[in-house]
Amino acid sequence: MVTAWEFPRNPLNDPSLDDSRLSNEIRSGFRIFTNTRVEAARFTPGRMTCNNCHLNGGQREKSLPLVGLTGMFPEYNRRSGRLFSLGDRIVDCFLRSQNATGSTHEDEELPSLSDREVLALSAYLTWLSKGFEAGKNPPWRGQNTIPAAKLIPVASLQPAKGESIFKERCVTCHGIDGQGVAIGDKRPGPLWGPDSWNDGAGAARVYTLAGIIRYSMPYLDPGSMTDEEAQYLAAFINSQPRPAFPFKDKDYRTEKLPVDSVYYAR
Repeated sequence: MVTAWEFPRNPLNDPSLDDSRLSNEIRSGFRIFTNTRVEAARFTPGRMTCNNCHLNGGQREKSLPLVGLTGMFPEYNRRSGRLFSLGDRIVDCFLRSQNATGSTHEDEELPSLSDREVLALSAYLTWLSKGFEAGKNPPWRGQNTIPAAKLIPVASLQPAKGESIFKERCVTCHGIDGQGVAIGDKRPGPLWGPDSWNDGAGAARVYTLAGIIRYSMPYLDPGSMTDEEAQYLAAFINSQPRPAFPFKDKDYRTEKLPVDSVYYAR
């Protein structure tokens, strides 16, 4: 089992990258991806990093891998009801998963397509996709999904049952308060509270989070949870307080609100 901070491909020690502007942007994107709070501080008021959800620099199978993905853009985004470019998707992650809308600085601008951090991440992800066919979905995409036949109605998912699973299976790394336990100089991202993803993020959906948990957690024994356990655990985590995304009223205007979007008004 490799740790989340080991990378099959690392642009910082890749001899094929020179000192060109593009190579330096690829390296910068990798640094932002793996240390978002420091390298993209103005868009990351909390403690989340890209690497918290997309383990091993976005290169670990069944942990939301991003290898070979850039050729799929532009693609339709159901939440926004329009085509998304790769840059749009990165901006959206900053706004929601990194909670860029939660900055306490009144003069702080929200991330845009032309921002240095967005362009650098685009360069890194495009580098990860080199050699893959554009327009062809890589086979490892979409694996973090609970089968439809196994879904439990959200109303039947008791957070108390998920809390019991959390205390039994998760506190070693995430702590009883869900804020993460330090492992050397590393620390898992917070699962709730003011430093976590906001309530407009993908992980704020119960079934989406359950799919992540089911196949990538527990960290030292991924895939050992059942579909049922992952759903109860996700329901518990998403019953906790987290930052509010201020633009939820603009989501799902053309598409039906998913049943597991528990932070949205119905």
